[in-house]
This record gives sequence, C-alpha cells and structure tokens, in this order.
Amino acid sequence: MCLAIPGQIVTKEAGMGVVDIRGNRMRAGLLLVPEAGIGDWVLVHAGFAITKITPDDAAETNALWDQIEDLKREEQ
Repeated sequence: MCLAIPGQIVTKEAGMGVVDIRGNRMRAGLLLVPEAGIGDWVLVHAGFAITKITPDDAAETNALWDQIEDLKREEQ
C-alpha cells in the first residue's frame, strides 16, 4: 500500500520546493503540479507532490492521522 500525505508548500523554485507536512519540512519535487503555489496544499508521495488538494481535504486527512496517532498512544 502506498500513502500520500498532505503538505503545504512553503517555498517554490525551479520545480522544487519545501513542503510543511504536519510540522516537518521537507524538499519535494513540484513538477507534477506546476499550477500549485506557495500556500497551496498538495499530496506528497515519495518526495514528489502528485496533486493539488483543497485545504478542507488536507484538514480532514490530518484529522484522520491525529486519530491514528491517538489510537497508537492508547495501545502503549
């Protein structure tokens, strides 16, 4: 199974950028989403932004990740 995680573009330059993913910043390729700009939300998979998403979709996905993390903490 492959997962893509929402990230918000912080910087963009020459097809690359820095994306904030749940408080962590990483470099990601942006060539597949040339229309995306700083502040936009994208799904990141294997170091590449693969599609632009809405802020609502990003918030919903991040809320699900929060639930998963809460469940993992409860198991410990």
